[in-house]
Amino acid sequence: MIAMVDERQIVISASRRTDIPAFYLDWFMDRITRGYFEVPNPYNQKVSVVPATTDRVHTIVFWSKDFGPFLKQDIGDKLLRRGFNLFFNFTLNSEVPLLEPRVPPLAERLRQLEALSRRFDPRVIHWRFDPICFFRSENGERQHNLVHLDRISEVAARAGIQRCITSFVDLYAKVRKRVARLPGMRFEEPHNGRKIASLLHMEELLRAKDITLSLCCEKELFESLPPGSRIGQSSCIPNDVLAAVYGGKLSLRKDSGQRVRQGCGCRVSSDIGSYRDHPCYHNCLFCYANPS
Repeated sequence: MIAMVDERQIVISASRRTDIPAFYLDWFMDRITRGYFEVPNPYNQKVSVVPATTDRVHTIVFWSKDFGPFLKQDIGDKLLRRGFNLFFNFTLNSEVPLLEPRVPPLAERLRQLEALSRRFDPRVIHWRFDPICFFRSENGERQHNLVHLDRISEVAARAGIQRCITSFVDLYAKVRKRVARLPGMRFEEPHNGRKIASLLHMEELLRAKDITLSLCCEKELFESLPPGSRIGQSSCIPNDVLAAVYGGKLSLRKDSGQRVRQGCGCRVSSDIGSYRDHPCYHNCLFCYANPS
């Protein structure tokens, strides 16, 4: 059965479920040419038709850990010439191969961030340092992935990036099962005091570079922050920002399909990815979308 989406102008999310800019640009551009996406619901496989024409779509929001193919193929310019507005969520973490074995080297990802900011308004680029991970490796050493935060933030600041969004790893059952197969490796769940201390350190470091820090789906932590903190709650799909930058009117209703009770501030959008049809090949150890 096929269901049509609402007739108003929409925001396309491309995509929370996979990395389209890294792996599925041919498929994406083919559907743009067709003028619609057919998207299966991940729970009941019911197919929705999402329009892909400029009269129906206000903005396309891209999520990726590797914008290299997107930049190399000039996908942004091709979409701009068609009349689409664009927004970017660039997840750019420290270089820790154990956690993210198949993302490009950090130096390459930093070059991509600089290239994006030269071509597009930095206001439409969010840097996501996500998730923060504390873990023990095979040798028993306690580690975390904040090691390159200063280096990344220096490049982001020079590029004009104004916002960093972060959260802590969620230890889903599939993540625990995946990690259990690695000898000696395990994620650690720090107590809230340690998490807040980490966040306040991040906030101080980023504030010195005029970058604000926001939390994604961390309502309990947000409510536990000290009064002087300026850390906010994030909206990775910020329809208010999209309307302010590009004009037009968009629904500011929160996306009920996301983790609103946990603090998700994303506004309503239509996600076009598929866990089943578009597997992500970054193979990140902590990823909820990785079935392996």
